[in-house]
Amino acid sequence: MATRDGSAEWRGDLRSGSGTVSVASGLFTDGNYSFSSRFEEGAGTNPEELIAAAHAGCFSMALSNILAGDGHTPESVRTTAKVHLRNTESGPTITQIDLITEGRVPGLDQDQFAGYAEQAKAGCPVSRALAGVGQITLQASLVA
Repeated sequence: MATRDGSAEWRGDLRSGSGTVSVASGLFTDGNYSFSSRFEEGAGTNPEELIAAAHAGCFSMALSNILAGDGHTPESVRTTAKVHLRNTESGPTITQIDLITEGRVPGLDQDQFAGYAEQAKAGCPVSRALAGVGQITLQASLVA
């Protein structure tokens, strides 16, 4: 299996410093991040947003694979992951991730789709890597 690289550089102290993140593929290079973009509503990216994108991408692929493997090739699977960063006694912590997925899958009903989505949530490599998160919720909707 492959090894993937991402990198980050931070300059300065926590509150007034700034940093950049990039991925080795070159698709995303020098994304700016700061205290404001991470803990407030400032411009730029942040680690939690990148985790959300990774989780949504992995989950969508895992669900599509499970569906196709059972003879239900999806027209599409679209997922949003919402990563909740909260202050706890231990400091800032990812306490919850909400997965919201919509699938266009001919021949399935809502209950079947929800069951496949639960399998994907349990088996997706990023979900497994994030097992320490207190709660990962799932809302799965079959759309026409």
